[in-house]
Amino acid sequence: MIISYFGKQFFKIGQGEMVLAFNPVSKSSKTGITAKFGSDIALVTTNHPDYNGVEQLSHGDREPFLVTGPGDYEVKDIFIKGVMSNALLSNKKYINTIYQLSVDNINIVFLGAMSDVEISKEAWEAIDGPDILFVPVGGSNVGLIDAKQAAKLASSLEPKMIIPMDYDPASLKLFLKEIGEEKAEVVDKLTLKRKDLDGKEGEVVVLKSL
Repeated sequence: MIISYFGKQFFKIGQGEMVLAFNPVSKSSKTGITAKFGSDIALVTTNHPDYNGVEQLSHGDREPFLVTGPGDYEVKDIFIKGVMSNALLSNKKYINTIYQLSVDNINIVFLGAMSDVEISKEAWEAIDGPDILFVPVGGSNVGLIDAKQAAKLASSLEPKMIIPMDYDPASLKLFLKEIGEEKAEVVDKLTLKRKDLDGKEGEVVVLKSL
């Protein structure tokens, strides 16, 4: 599995021939983040320009299967569960979807644009000991959980590995301090196999945006 990061919450995960994308940034976003590639599956947590740019994910013959809200999905032998939570962006309420899925026997949980630290019972049951947790850490996006809340929530979910997202330098620094990982590894992209996660407890890996 190879994980690449483009900024905000825009990630690409490649596993063999399969390509998944999370929360692609739309052309109408004010962030200026761009990346265009072909994806087999696109997961969108929140219908907001910073996270819903699925037009960026068609290339050649590749048109992604769209996962855009709560529910159970099966795509190319990948089972995806989406559970609703809340997002508050620029004082406007949105539905946010927490996704749980397994890729190459690695249990991934992607929290999306969460603004509420309280997670529903259904979400807790779906999350169930993630191998990799993608967590927003505040940054300039006022309304999302902040760095301190993110650190507390991430620790409580007991993942093997934590990947922060939607950060700026200040919020990332605070998050790493709160979670006790100030010397966290910083990488351009992350290559992982299932066995690489054995024995890990809450290790933080920071991906630089490409």
